[in-house]
Amino acid sequence: MTKKELIECHSRVKPYIHNTPVLTSRLINKRIGADVFFKCENFQKAGAYKIRGATNAIMQLTDTQKQNGVVTHSSGNFAQALSLAARSLNVNAYIIMPSNSPQVKKNAVLEYGGEVIECEPTIDARQKTADDIANKTGAKFIHPSNNPKVILGQGTAGLELLLEQPNLDYIFCPIGGGGLIAGTALASTYFSNKCKVIGGEPYEADDAYRSLISGKIETNVTANTIADGLRTQLGSYNFPIIQEYVTRIIRVTENEIIQAMQFIWERMKIIIEPSSAVAFAALEKEKESFKNQSIGVIISGGNVDVNQLPF
Repeated sequence: MTKKELIECHSRVKPYIHNTPVLTSRLINKRIGADVFFKCENFQKAGAYKIRGATNAIMQLTDTQKQNGVVTHSSGNFAQALSLAARSLNVNAYIIMPSNSPQVKKNAVLEYGGEVIECEPTIDARQKTADDIANKTGAKFIHPSNNPKVILGQGTAGLELLLEQPNLDYIFCPIGGGGLIAGTALASTYFSNKCKVIGGEPYEADDAYRSLISGKIETNVTANTIADGLRTQLGSYNFPIIQEYVTRIIRVTENEIIQAMQFIWERMKIIIEPSSAVAFAALEKEKESFKNQSIGVIISGGNVDVNQLPF
């Protein structure tokens, strides 16, 4: 995954995505003691950054593969992204969703034209159901995060942020499957000579934190976090990138996630989902370490059921 490939990817997907705004808040700058720039992927098509990777992956399929459709498993945001990207490119999409996915995300998948197939809320059940659908239909499986084309697509969010704010010292990302932070780390490596990437991760699903310590991919015994988009698993493509290019991972509690989410809602007047709040919660938790720095935070998505708010 080279610099040239990332540039080509951005050119490829640009007609199908929004170049989302970068917002600031004087109140937050004062609270953190730094200049903070929020890359607002909650304003992205399908409500999250994942349309970037989904579009890039589908666009590079053969005509025959496109005719057979695509299949993925996702708790929500990649499900919506792949459904919308597939509809834009006239491709059928089969979406495997855990039974405990937020209803608002299931409804959105259906609205975008995806076919929802529910499964038990485990990683094994998700993959088995996706494999079954692929075997029955001939659909091409596209992993939500552990796919080089998806990783490059997700990296375009960090690329756009750095093009707008080239002097960033740090970018904070949430970590679930690792596609966003791996892509962001590549963008930072290729397009900045000083910007470091830091991950935010819930204690309740801290496989990436433990994987960096052990040097091998660890699993989550449970993933009992409000950040439903982060209840996934690191993969073989993104973990080596994270190992090499991500500076550190900061873990946050469920209460810290909720407080960060509420603060952004109230002070910036924008809708963000719990998974998005994890990155800001990580920054706020260790703000003393980042005083007087220039910091990017990727707000990964805004798909939340307003009838199920945690605050």
